[in-house]
Amino acid sequence: MKRWRSLVFILILGAAFALSGCGNKDNGKNEAGTNKGSTATKSSQDTLILGRGGDSASLDASIVTDGESLKIAHQVFDSLLEYKEGTTEVQGSLAESWNVSDDGLKYTFKLRQGVKFHDGTEFNADAVVFNFNRWNDPKSPYKFEGDSFDYYDSMFGPDGKRVIKEVKAIDASTVEFTLNQPQAPFLQNLAMTSFGIGSPKAIEDKKENFKNEPVGTGPFVFKEWKRNDSITLEKNSSYWKAGLPKLNKVIVRSIPDNSARFNALQNGEIDLMEDLSPDDLASLKSNTALQLIERPSNNVGYLGFNLKKKPFDDVKVRQALSHAVNKQAIIDAFFAGQAVSAVNPLPPSLWGYNDSIKDYDYDLDKAKQLLADAGYPNGLPGVITFYAMPVSRPYMPDGKKVAEVIQADFEKIGVKTKIESPEWATYLDDAQAGEKDDIFMLGWTGDNGDPDNFLYTLLDKDAIPSNNYSYYANDKLHELLTGAQQETDQGKRADLYKQAQVIIKEDAPWIPLVHTTPLLAAKANLKGYVPAPTGTEYYSNIYFE
Repeated sequence: MKRWRSLVFILILGAAFALSGCGNKDNGKNEAGTNKGSTATKSSQDTLILGRGGDSASLDASIVTDGESLKIAHQVFDSLLEYKEGTTEVQGSLAESWNVSDDGLKYTFKLRQGVKFHDGTEFNADAVVFNFNRWNDPKSPYKFEGDSFDYYDSMFGPDGKRVIKEVKAIDASTVEFTLNQPQAPFLQNLAMTSFGIGSPKAIEDKKENFKNEPVGTGPFVFKEWKRNDSITLEKNSSYWKAGLPKLNKVIVRSIPDNSARFNALQNGEIDLMEDLSPDDLASLKSNTALQLIERPSNNVGYLGFNLKKKPFDDVKVRQALSHAVNKQAIIDAFFAGQAVSAVNPLPPSLWGYNDSIKDYDYDLDKAKQLLADAGYPNGLPGVITFYAMPVSRPYMPDGKKVAEVIQADFEKIGVKTKIESPEWATYLDDAQAGEKDDIFMLGWTGDNGDPDNFLYTLLDKDAIPSNNYSYYANDKLHELLTGAQQETDQGKRADLYKQAQVIIKEDAPWIPLVHTTPLLAAKANLKGYVPAPTGTEYYSNIYFE
């Protein structure tokens, strides 16, 4: 799931995140805002060409966790709820309003009427039930070979421990969710792109090919996918938000090299680019034909240990390597001051962050001593397989170069590594399977503004292997995180998350590396683009002056 900010310090998201854990949680009726959009601005340019660092793994929002896939799915699918522009505050989308029972176990949604899927079929309560039953049932005939609904398992618990007990159509425009236990971030979770509602007819007809030809109700209709090259989307002329989208077409190009992507922008080949390299910032600022766009900080880049492999099942080994990474040197060399050293998996911009935890300091002597204590006085035997990301990400502009710096530091304490960077989709599959990598580099952009989306989603034992690629399990941590899910008082939840971060720091399943302020760049005349802290925003409001 998901996806994946001031130049020096991490931007605090303020009220948007403060509201995120309890927004619209009051009992009684919650009326959702209706965004009717506005009349499209007249312009001679009606096509947006966007450059990004890597291709999508799939276009079915429910079977992916990577940001490159979700940002396309966000244009094609609508979820029951969505986030207000530029925030993680929940508002209505395909659901116009909702009621929550006093015990927090029943959510009743009134659906928007008159909405059609891109294939012309009707959106209704039966379509909602079809999608949720598909994700919930591990034996669903619409769970195809090789697919897994990792976000559903991460957000709503694995099979046998589901939060959602039943989804029922009351009538054509009313759907009722019954939960097995209360879940504080339930509405936040429903707004995620991963739970975009697909056309049941298209899923039934296309079967496995739905992942290549998605059909939703969103502002853009999928048209073409040229692998590792481009994805073309066209305007949904029947979109339910009046006046949107303002563009007729969006072409999303994959340009892995940061400099090549920036050159394409300067040459007018693309209109908007993601993941601007810090090295190009000065050139951008001196070019009046371009503009800088900052995404609110809501991420973490990390080095993960594969606890399935020895000796990384030994906490002393993990702690030793944690002392052998010079985070500040990495930030100085590759981030031009646009990142801060990460202490915890949770970014400091999120409520519940534990700022009393001290990081493992860069101390090679201490690292060597811990290795000796673990039975490795001469360093680790053999050569460690180190997976380094082959694409630029918002939290890591050049994974291979950062990996080389870490590799050199590890060598100083007798730990030899070989860096491997397979193609992006293969990289993600391998990291999830945990069979080929010993250590791996990844990161996460928060999906919904709730700490649960970092700590439970990435590090709880329930999330193995969906998003917990370290295969890390701690029963006390599980007790805290599942308790926090069921606690509706945000202050009490925050305390539970702070306790959880203490355990994670001691167990060291990761080396949290950086929290960044992702930079984007665009033509100066591009308007209406509001970057989301989740890393996925609609392109429907974009236009050119």
